[in-house]
Amino acid sequence: MDGDTLYSIGELARRTGLTVKTIRFYSDRGIVAPADRSPAGYRLYDVDAVARLDLVRTLRELGLDLPTIRKVADQELSLAEVAAAHAEGLAVQIRILRLRHAVLTAVAERGFTAEETDLMHKLARLSEDERRRLIGGFLDAVFGGLGAGSAFAGVMRSMTPELPDNPEAEQARAWVEWAELALDPDFRAGVRRMAEDQAAEQAQGDTMILRRDFAVVVRDLVSPALAAGIDPASRRADPIAAALAGHYAHVLGRPDGAELRRPLLLRLENVNDPRRDRYFQLLAVINGWPVPDSLAPVFDWSVQAVRVRMHQ
Repeated sequence: MDGDTLYSIGELARRTGLTVKTIRFYSDRGIVAPADRSPAGYRLYDVDAVARLDLVRTLRELGLDLPTIRKVADQELSLAEVAAAHAEGLAVQIRILRLRHAVLTAVAERGFTAEETDLMHKLARLSEDERRRLIGGFLDAVFGGLGAGSAFAGVMRSMTPELPDNPEAEQARAWVEWAELALDPDFRAGVRRMAEDQAAEQAQGDTMILRRDFAVVVRDLVSPALAAGIDPASRRADPIAAALAGHYAHVLGRPDGAELRRPLLLRLENVNDPRRDRYFQLLAVINGWPVPDSLAPVFDWSVQAVRVRMHQ
C-alpha cells in the first residue's frame, strides 16, 4: 500500500517538486523527519512527509518563518491562529508599502529634491497619533480663534481627512500630497483668509443666508452661464453678475454698489485658489467620498464678471 511505501530523498523531491537540497534542509531542522534509514544509511520518508512538505511549501510561500511552520506542522500551534496573526502583520506591511509607493510615485512625477523626498517619506511614515497632530495643527492654524467650537465645527469636520488603517494605493498617494499641502505656510495663510472672510460675514450678515456655503452659491449662479458659453464681460452676463452682487449684499446686510463689489471681488479672488480645489479632491480620495468637480472655471468667470463691473 502507498501508506507503507518509503521514498528516498530523490523520489520525495520528484513527488513534491522541491529540490533535494531543500528537503535535506527541512529534514536537518526536524520539520520533515525521515521515517527510516536504508541499509546504506540514506534517509527514507513515508507518505506523511509528502503532506508535510506540501504544507511547508505553502506556508513558506505565504511568508511564515521556519520555527512557526515547525510548530504548525507538529500541531503545537493552530494554523488558524497563525494565519490570523500573519495576516495582521501583512496588512501593516501592505500599508507601509503603499505609502512608500506613494512617496516614490510623487518623487518620480514631480521631481522632488532630496530634502523634499525625505519630508515626503517622513509624512508617509507618520503614526496615527502623529497624523492627528498634523491635521489638528492645520485646522487650528486655519480656524483657531474664529469660533471654531460652534460656527465652524461642521466646516472643520468636512475638511478633516480620515486615512483608513489599510489605505488603497490611491488613498496613500492622496494622503502624502494632502500632508504636503497642509504644511505649506502659504496655503495655510490663504485658507485662513477664507475662514476670516466667512467669520466676518457671520458677524454682520444674515444667519439664514450664511447657512449656504459661499462657493456653492457662486457655483449654482454661474454654472449655467458657463454651460451656455456666456462671456463674463458681455451684456448677457449682467444678470448673473447682478445676482452675485445681490447675494453678497444680502449676506452682509448692505446695499449693492461699488463699495460692496470691492470686498466681493476680494472674496472671490481669495476663494479662487487652485490649491483649494486640489485640497478637496485629495480629501475626497482619502475619505472615500465622491471627488468634486473643480470650481476654478466658476471662480475665474466670476472674478472677471465682477472686475469689469466694479464701477457700474
